[in-house]
Amino acid sequence: MTRLPHEDLEYIFQNTKDVWEPLRGKSIFLTGGTGFFGKWLLESFIHANEKHELNAKIISLSRNPEFFLQEYPFYSEHTNSVRFVKGDILTYDFKVDEEIQFIIHAATAASDSLNKNNPLLMMDTITLGTRNILDFAITQPIEGFLFVSSGAVYGKQPFDVSNILETDSFKIDFNNSNAAYAEGKRLAELYCSTYFEKYNLPVKIARCFAFIGPYLPLDTHFAIGNFINNVIKNDNIVIMGDGSTTRSFMYASDLSIAIWKILFMGNNNKPYNVGADKAYSLKEIALILKKNYGNELQILNNNKDLPQNIYVPNIDALINDLDIKHFVQIEEAIQKTIKFYTINE
Repeated sequence: MTRLPHEDLEYIFQNTKDVWEPLRGKSIFLTGGTGFFGKWLLESFIHANEKHELNAKIISLSRNPEFFLQEYPFYSEHTNSVRFVKGDILTYDFKVDEEIQFIIHAATAASDSLNKNNPLLMMDTITLGTRNILDFAITQPIEGFLFVSSGAVYGKQPFDVSNILETDSFKIDFNNSNAAYAEGKRLAELYCSTYFEKYNLPVKIARCFAFIGPYLPLDTHFAIGNFINNVIKNDNIVIMGDGSTTRSFMYASDLSIAIWKILFMGNNNKPYNVGADKAYSLKEIALILKKNYGNELQILNNNKDLPQNIYVPNIDALINDLDIKHFVQIEEAIQKTIKFYTINE
């Protein structure tokens, strides 16, 4: 597997180059570093660290760092700035020797299969894991603590609400175990706010929505990843439902910019929606793919009776507070993602 495109790393750097100075000579502790978000954060950190000569370090927690480094050996070329620590947020069994000034807690991805098959583990990983990282944080000289939350905390977005505000709150069926992820993230945010109030921990919160880009899994519950996988394999594009489900998709370079800016510039204990604010139905996304990458492919619908939904944020706070001005558009985001995976076949 090759690294992220240099143009993406440079794009992130050019849009964050004024925020990195607080990190000079300091260390970040990262959970979830081996996931989709984490790989983008690791590689964009390496790029900025070298460009600015920050002499900073990032320590990434992993349950199996040896396996990860076998799959992504280029991280071994950066041992002066990137180090992997073996441990688990659930058992709090990790040991970090140096002082940590910044923490990004990005563990616990939105795994649909885990949420359905083992909701207890999902809830424990989010809630107990977050509590353990917060307890670790208050032992350190922390200057910034970023919790990667989710737009799922809002509950089911009504169709008459086009873009969710940070102040919105909708219904979650908390008597249904499928709510484990959403309720877990809600409680984890409450833990963060409590540690902010009790220990003056400089907590920042990023409520993340839907994304696209290199390293996005193409074979899980992410619809746009599944569509891209169909196109790469020259298969028909299969939509689960009637295609009216609505999403917005932020390219992962813009996600990275948002994460770094929230960490270094965001207001304490203020949640920020992170995602694109332009909505597309899944049918519209499928049509874009068909038009540009497989006009001969058919668009098929499975389980047309599945309930449809909408999941689109308002990002005014992200734009206004953090001066984020540029976003990769969906057609370019799809093209970049397909190029990454076809090059790495």
